[in-house]
Amino acid sequence: MDTLDPEILLEVENLKKYFPIRGGVFSKTMGKVHAVDGVSFRVAGGETLGLVGESGCGKTTAGRLILRLLEPTAGMVRFEGRDIFSLGAEEMHQLRRKMTVIFQDPYAALDTRMSVERIVAEPLRIHNLCRSKAEIRDRVARVLERVGLRTEHMSRYPHQFSGGQRQRIAIARTLVLNPRLIIADEPVSALDVSIQAQVLNLLVDLRREFNLTYLFIAHDLRIVEYISNRVAVMYLGKIMEMAPVEAIYGRPRHPYTEALLSAVPMPDPKAQKKRITLAGDVPSPIHPPKGCVFHPRCRHRQADCETVLPVLEEAANGHFISCHYPINSR
Repeated sequence: MDTLDPEILLEVENLKKYFPIRGGVFSKTMGKVHAVDGVSFRVAGGETLGLVGESGCGKTTAGRLILRLLEPTAGMVRFEGRDIFSLGAEEMHQLRRKMTVIFQDPYAALDTRMSVERIVAEPLRIHNLCRSKAEIRDRVARVLERVGLRTEHMSRYPHQFSGGQRQRIAIARTLVLNPRLIIADEPVSALDVSIQAQVLNLLVDLRREFNLTYLFIAHDLRIVEYISNRVAVMYLGKIMEMAPVEAIYGRPRHPYTEALLSAVPMPDPKAQKKRITLAGDVPSPIHPPKGCVFHPRCRHRQADCETVLPVLEEAANGHFISCHYPINSR
């Protein structure tokens, strides 16, 4: 385990995002999608927090709120101690040098009309960080080499590269600003398995070399285990469990986490693991269940789970659980 900076770089407090559903002749609000519903966590400098859950659980929306690509319904995000939702346009522009993003699809994330040099140099020009074209070109060349590409690639265009190479270009574009926080939104899910490992290893090396902090959003628990220091498990807009990676994978306390882990393939084909099948489907985020949002599918539910909303509380040593009746409690 890496030694983490004691500084809390990112604080998320009771973050909510409800999208209105409009209909009728006058586009009246007919309901709300509870995409993110009261999410709170902290991330230390140099740490990787894995944010994991099924599709539609609110992971990507949470990442976009933290970058202020979306405005929240409620809640607060502090970066370096500053509430980002209180910042003006110019202050937010300056802060974006330190908070950057790697998107899921390397095919859609790069402008096909621009050369690699222009793509990677664009953030430098937007933030006016270099004094000359020669300085820009030198900085672009150095960052491309650092992510495993060559200087002769600078004049080429995205369509001339493989998926893994395109994602390296996207990483170079992010890295050229010397950021402190990178939101990595499913950065390897669109890549072949053999290429995934290479890109993940690159991200780990960059984190150690530049003391980067990652919020790593994914649905693949094997990838999250490899790259993360801690893991937060989301379900229907809420965090169900959050703990160091060893605790999550070695002794999960929430029934939903247990079910997710039971579906992860074992590297040893002879190893035996009981698969836990969840009943029913994920409820609609338009009408989330009362009480614990997971209770309709939980095999450990009791009567009060249907009416009383559990609070995400620390059980022991940084292990947070949102459950009235946690498992593996002994």
